[in-house]
Amino acid sequence: MARLTDLVVISGFSGAGKSSAMNVFDDAGYFCVDNLPAEMIRSLAALFLHEGSNVDRACVVSDPRAGDYFDVLADVLDELDAWSVGTRVLFLEADEDQLLTRYKETRRRHPQARNGNVTVSDGIQRERVMLAPIRERADTVIDTTGLSASALRRKIASEMLAPNEPGKLAVTFASFGHKHGPARDADVVLDVRFLPNPHWVGELRPLTGFDQRIIDYVGSDGRLKDFYDHVLPLLEYLLPQYVAEGKAHLVIAIGCTGGRHRSVVIAEDLCAHFRDDPRLLVQVQHRDVDRAPTRA
Repeated sequence: MARLTDLVVISGFSGAGKSSAMNVFDDAGYFCVDNLPAEMIRSLAALFLHEGSNVDRACVVSDPRAGDYFDVLADVLDELDAWSVGTRVLFLEADEDQLLTRYKETRRRHPQARNGNVTVSDGIQRERVMLAPIRERADTVIDTTGLSASALRRKIASEMLAPNEPGKLAVTFASFGHKHGPARDADVVLDVRFLPNPHWVGELRPLTGFDQRIIDYVGSDGRLKDFYDHVLPLLEYLLPQYVAEGKAHLVIAIGCTGGRHRSVVIAEDLCAHFRDDPRLLVQVQHRDVDRAPTRA
């Protein structure tokens, strides 16, 4: 009969990556709740400790979005410790420039700036004061400055999940162009510049790997089929090994010259091939597909 044995409380600065962090635990089978007022964490824990509960692992995010309720979080954590609940606190932070940049990119209003003319910078400073007691008692503090979402997920999984923790492997097939720099955070890199390059066909150059004419051209001489005949069995062998190891996230980068044609075709094909595997959470990303094509 399940009883709560691990309660992870995620807190930290707005924009520091708490949603990405919660997804790690969600993938590992934790019962997850976002933006939970501190007082309700006590009630939730009590429910899961009750005989008959089928939840043994839970993760909650509690942060200054909860307003005045957040002030009692430290007291709630003390009370949970007295109940002998296996509570762990994960605190996420980032430097102010990084947080400002993230809010500029998303164009979202900072939670502390919803009332009155408060700037994002002012909101960050307010949170710094509110969060100080929680940071001091955190079991794990992660600075997410400069970390991509996938890199953050991998770091959290390696530091807070057991090697044999059950969960799906999140696989990202990411296309990129070598001439725009190497792929970041890639675990596996496949160089496909040996395939026919549509860039050298004037009428095809403006198109991308989403266009059927590009797909047909890349596979026109048979080498694309040969490539899949070798790569698919390799990945079909490797991915279950990573699942068995307990790896949480894997980035497979596919690179061509410009990142608009060949790599896009293959990333989409690989994503489609593995999307229905119940052991995997598959997504595709295209770093350079929207870059304007250069002239020959």
